[in-house]
Amino acid sequence: MAHDHAHAGHDHDHSHAHAHALSHGHQHADDKNESRIGIAALLTGGFMGVELAGGIIAGSLALIADAGHMLSDFGSLALAWIGFRLARRPADARRTFGFRRFPVLAAFVNGLTLFAIVVWIIAEAVVRLNNPHAIEPNLMLWVATAGFAVNIAAFAVLHGADRDNLNVRGALLHVAGDLLGSLAAIIGAVIIMYTGWLPVDPILSVLVSLIILRSAWSLTFESAHILLEGTPPHIDLDKVRHDLEHVEGVVDIHHAHLWSLDGRRSMMTMHARVRDGGSGPAVVARIKARLHEKHGIDHATIEIEGEDCADADCA
Repeated sequence: MAHDHAHAGHDHDHSHAHAHALSHGHQHADDKNESRIGIAALLTGGFMGVELAGGIIAGSLALIADAGHMLSDFGSLALAWIGFRLARRPADARRTFGFRRFPVLAAFVNGLTLFAIVVWIIAEAVVRLNNPHAIEPNLMLWVATAGFAVNIAAFAVLHGADRDNLNVRGALLHVAGDLLGSLAAIIGAVIIMYTGWLPVDPILSVLVSLIILRSAWSLTFESAHILLEGTPPHIDLDKVRHDLEHVEGVVDIHHAHLWSLDGRRSMMTMHARVRDGGSGPAVVARIKARLHEKHGIDHATIEIEGEDCADADCA
């Protein structure tokens, strides 16, 4: 019996150490993500005004659209940075998980913002195609080239962050869209410079918008899935449930729910019917060990049952 207690104590210490290491690893990654997103926000926000002024003076929709996208980037990067700061705040009686989901909410807002920008660019491009504006290609080229350099710097800063994080991926998508916008403006400036063909400016703006649209859909769908408590895409709930029914002492698993708190931390609740009610704590320990070792789920709440389920809708 003493040996069992010692073994249980060792398991608890090992689990606690693992949980602490996991938490420390997430915190270190979040600190790195936060600083890199902050630097990218400063780079983007610093150049945004220059590009907008250049676009207005040069008369280029491609530059104005890219400046609008950079404004969105600055806002979304700043929101993401605030999200990382808030996510570190401790849980309380009103928010029992703290603010860990705020970065996912920020990513969702980022995706919706991209949709709005795409609609505006396409609407403006249609107007420009019907009524071409005079463009100053030399100024357009210089501003677009400078913007391209700034976006490369911001992309390089974000590339070293944790790309499993939805906010980081959202920021990378924004900056990648800016890179394409700057490249389109450079190509448009060169074509106008040598051919004088003005419709190329709105046409390139629409092409960039379609690329941004694809990114916006991906980001919005993934963040919405998390906010709606959807099952993590890399985990099959039915397979997990059937696997747990092979754990010693388990008769069946029902009322199983699986979701992700922030895209990284998977959580699960379930009812487990056991053969011997007295063995409940030991069965819980075995279920949690199986979830951790085989499925990468480190937080589970398990209700142990005998013959009958306490809830009326168990069937």
